[in-house]
This record gives sequence, C-alpha cells and structure tokens, in this order.
Amino acid sequence: MMTNVEIMNLVHQFEACTLPRSQWDHAAHLTVALWYLICFPDAEAVLRICQGIQRYNKSQGIGTTPTGGYHETLTLFWIAIVRQFLAESNPELSLAARAHELILKYGERKNLFRESCSLELIRSPATCQNWAPPDLN
Repeated sequence: MMTNVEIMNLVHQFEACTLPRSQWDHAAHLTVALWYLICFPDAEAVLRICQGIQRYNKSQGIGTTPTGGYHETLTLFWIAIVRQFLAESNPELSLAARAHELILKYGERKNLFRESCSLELIRSPATCQNWAPPDLN
C-alpha cells in the first residue's frame, strides 16, 4: 500500500514528467486520477488529468493511436469509475487508504471498459480525441 507521501511523490513526478515510464501503469493512472478528483473541483480535475496524461505521454515519446497512447474516451470512462468510487467510499479515510481500496477494486480490471464499450468504438480514431458514450449495455 502506498503512503500519502508516496502518492504525493507519484503525482509530483507525473506533473513534472519525470515518472519512469515503467511506473506509469494502470494503478498509477487510477491513483493520480483519485488525487486530482479529491483535490480539485470536478471540471478542473478532469482537465488536469486529461492534459497531464497528454503532456506526460508527449514527454515520453508515446504517440496517440487507436491502440495506444492517450485515449479521450477511455480516460473519461476511468475518471467516471474513480468518481463513482469516491462517491461510495468513506471520505474520512486517508488518501492512502482510499487509493489502496481503489487499486484493490479496479487495479486488475484494466479491461473493465469492454463491458460497456465495443472494440469498434474504442478502436475508432474519433474516440481517441473525443468522448463517445459507451455503446454496450
């Protein structure tokens, strides 16, 4: 379990684009999103997450394609998951405890979007740059 200090270091490295690429995994994405959604008003948090991922990817030479890099629809899908998690979690828990619970619940479920979004939707170049609502029930 990460400590509050470790989470702050993760966010700092993400923002400074110094986080080693090997550490920018699904759990790190979730943890960074959690931090922003706790620390900023919703619209600002979403903007910071989306712009931050794009900036980080650019600094690491990660291109945007339908199969990799920044994906607007997937990013907003996961932000909604983290937002829902926060609404259901105990606000009195520490950041570290909430991050731990989030990772336990979703850390191994990277492909959760496939329950709501078809591969055709996700592979569409348009959905990489623009939000598209889930197309599966």
